[in-house]
Amino acid sequence: MNQETLLVGLAGVLAAAAPIIFAVLGETLSERAGVINLSMNGTILLSAMGGFAVAYNTDNVLFGFLAGMLIGALVALVVAFASITLKQSQVAVGFVLALTCRDLAYFIGNPYMGQAGPRLQALPIPILSDLPIVGQLFFRQEAVTYVSFIAIYLAWLWVYRTRPGLMLQGIGEKPAAAFIRGANVNLMRYIYTVIGGALIGLAGPAYSLAIRAGWMGTISGLDGIGWIALSITIFGGWNPARAAFGAYLFALLQWLGLVLQPVLTQVPSQVLQVAPFPLMILTLLLVNIGNAEWVDRTLAAMPETARKFFSKLLRAMRASPPASLGVPFDTD
Repeated sequence: MNQETLLVGLAGVLAAAAPIIFAVLGETLSERAGVINLSMNGTILLSAMGGFAVAYNTDNVLFGFLAGMLIGALVALVVAFASITLKQSQVAVGFVLALTCRDLAYFIGNPYMGQAGPRLQALPIPILSDLPIVGQLFFRQEAVTYVSFIAIYLAWLWVYRTRPGLMLQGIGEKPAAAFIRGANVNLMRYIYTVIGGALIGLAGPAYSLAIRAGWMGTISGLDGIGWIALSITIFGGWNPARAAFGAYLFALLQWLGLVLQPVLTQVPSQVLQVAPFPLMILTLLLVNIGNAEWVDRTLAAMPETARKFFSKLLRAMRASPPASLGVPFDTD
């Protein structure tokens, strides 16, 4: 593989990760506020179909992206109402919505299957795109990829470097303490759940109007992406920057599956195509395995040098969810 091919492939990895980044950031904000939005998989499918349908009928890509965000926000609003106001199980509500939205996407989107519609074009940034290596990797992308770069930084900055971000952490960790300090916990949970849903909804048209332009129904290859985004959220420890790294890792594994296919001819192509999914699940297990008691016992039996190394590694990977994640807050 020559340098040009490698750079094109890595640039494609950055682009392919953009929709997953939007979904992961949206779920991170929602769960930071204490609300689990399990509708992600269905939301991505429905917003991909809806965004493409709107762009197809209006011949305007921007309207397609706005439609996708609106769909995501409305689905998240249902999650918020059912879980915050009605105090129903967030897991049950989200799972039902995931299935409902998926089936709606396939049913309503049937007339648009295989249709040629508008799509985003590459938008090279003058001067920067001419830089060696860096220019080809980062500055010859589509607009949605640039937005994903900015979104990572803004989400991290909001959560960890602003007063509202600290309040966001508070309503997810200790909502009673945040309430005493004057926070309207349930209102803030509504707001962050809807904003998070809009970001998840942005992932759909990022696929159907950019990465995999068009709507192909059940063969679009999007079913399951939402569950991967959920696992990456956990892998990321509810940290926007670390979660974005997980999204890039998943996209890289998918690309490597394509690159290695001509080399590993004895391995069935289906194995390499599916491999990124179990690898991400394995990584997720490694993130949480450090919390098990048997791991502590195993570490205690190791020589001191090995124990220190593995302890630091597990500590760096360990992630704990917000303490009040999925727990309704009642002011009475």
